[in-house]
Amino acid sequence: MSKQILRDSLAVRRLLEVNPSDLKDDVIAINRVTKVVKGGKNLSFSALVVVGDSHGHAGFGMGKAREVPMAIKKGIEQAKKNLIRLNLKGTSIPHQVLGRYGSAQVLLKPASEGTGVIAGGPVRKVMQVAGIHNVLTKSLGTSNPHNVVKATFAALLSLKDVAQVAETRSKTVEEIRGKSPKQNGAAAGAENNA
Repeated sequence: MSKQILRDSLAVRRLLEVNPSDLKDDVIAINRVTKVVKGGKNLSFSALVVVGDSHGHAGFGMGKAREVPMAIKKGIEQAKKNLIRLNLKGTSIPHQVLGRYGSAQVLLKPASEGTGVIAGGPVRKVMQVAGIHNVLTKSLGTSNPHNVVKATFAALLSLKDVAQVAETRSKTVEEIRGKSPKQNGAAAGAENNA
């Protein structure tokens, strides 16, 4: 997913029915940045934050301020504006997906119940706030937390459920799952005979 597509998809403000009290936030990275001016150096902090309700809604944001708490607060406010709804399948994801942003790549694979979140660093925090409890991940390329988070969201945005795929292909959900109407009829007949 290109940078422009990710920016456009996050720029569309979606009004989600999320209770603000359900939202949990997690700080991924805090950076000390300095700006050199004529009078010396201006010191400030930037914070990368993810927010989610553990029920399939998540967002990320970045805040910058002179103090760390203010930077975190600004990041949380921006993350709440960027909340998106994710297509999940129970406590995992519906299919394998690779998200790209810059030179960062994040591979997400669905996992069976009880596997847990096999992820490290920024990807783990995104999965925890989004409510994904069983997933296998691999971060490829750069380890820059900003790009890794954006690549993770690019992957999560490209997840599709069976109904969406069936609609785009003009097929039924059973055909997408690999069950033809004849097999469904034969299975129903076998159940009736038993």
